Amino acid sequence: MRDGSSLLIFAPVQLYRDDDGRLMLENQACNGLRLWAENFEHVTAVMPLVEGPVPPAWVPLEAVGPGLSRIRIETVPVAWRLRPFLKALPSVRRMFRARIAEADYCGFSLGGLVGDWGAVGCYEAHAMGRPFFVWTDRVESQVERGTARTAPRLRRRLKARLTWRAMAALERWAIRRADLGLFHGRETYEAYAPYSRDPQLVHDIHIRKQDRIRPEALAAKVAAAGAGPLRIAYVGRADAMKGPMDWVAVLERLAANGVEFRAEWLGDGDEVPAMAARIATAGLGDRVALRGFVADRAAVLEAYRGAQVFLFCHRTPESPRNLIEALVSGTVLVGHDGAFARDLIHLHGGGVLRPMGDVEGLAGVLAELAGDRARLAGLIERAAADGAPFNDEDVFRHRSELIRGHLPRG
Repeated sequence: MRDGSSLLIFAPVQLYRDDDGRLMLENQACNGLRLWAENFEHVTAVMPLVEGPVPPAWVPLEAVGPGLSRIRIETVPVAWRLRPFLKALPSVRRMFRARIAEADYCGFSLGGLVGDWGAVGCYEAHAMGRPFFVWTDRVESQVERGTARTAPRLRRRLKARLTWRAMAALERWAIRRADLGLFHGRETYEAYAPYSRDPQLVHDIHIRKQDRIRPEALAAKVAAAGAGPLRIAYVGRADAMKGPMDWVAVLERLAANGVEFRAEWLGDGDEVPAMAARIATAGLGDRVALRGFVADRAAVLEAYRGAQVFLFCHRTPESPRNLIEALVSGTVLVGHDGAFARDLIHLHGGGVLRPMGDVEGLAGVLAELAGDRARLAGLIERAAADGAPFNDEDVFRHRSELIRGHLPRG
């Protein structure tokens, strides 16, 4: 509910311009702007502008809808290298000071080191004596720490080794000075709450109420779980931190145990060629499909609902939205243990978790579910129950109420 107040946010989702000069934004980010505008009378969104071809999932900014008339877009350059960052810094600082002075509430998403404009916004707000909130959806410094071990290129690994500790220090500096910390998911909350004056556990999802699996579809899914190959899916980028090679290794062991299954991975990424080669070598090409990036949201939802199990092998502390999207679709979580996944299923138990890196354990869980269809059917019902509370309108309203309730209005 809008109360006439204005909100300033820095969001690191990248803007592009198409050949006609229109601003293009990722579809879910458009939905996020729409929802912020439903909760605040005026919204100023600061976002990086990229020069280059428009990615497939980016749509015209007009997709935000009627609320776009109350949204102001400020662009900043992408500046992950020191020289362009220092060149742009004075003008970006002036812009932040002007927009902070105008807004009733302001907040900044953190992530990075050089080129982290969210941290610059925090610095300016703090210097002006303005209360502000920080928002994070993963422990960025720990992701960088993981990159130091897993990046395919030596230069990238060396850079990560040199920067992750400085990133962690910058994160903590900003969080300690923020009046409110909004941390997406239990994993992120537990990592950052000790440094925050007012830590709050929130969620950031774009599942609409109508996207939830319908009762009749859930009943059909439960009934179909009694026979046929075990249906497994994953939706997300094939990056090393997502554990795609562990995912393939689980399927290799499942096949070696004689379990009938069909699996698919929706998403592009650096690891796709290696995944494809390993799948071919293992002779799993008729059971495992790498579908690449799928732009059609309806097709993605159908993949979630069509799967009985969402197999995930994430290797870094984060709070991935795809786990919530799986639960909303009545799809059982089977994957690495972590505070976020554990918190999502703590009420109804719509999943089975094993320690990080336990490939044999995950394969064992899947084999047991393939052999015990009554248990699989029960877990599908429990997964849907665990997903029931989540939808985009409620989570954005919750965050907006926390901002208005915990920050003094400017």
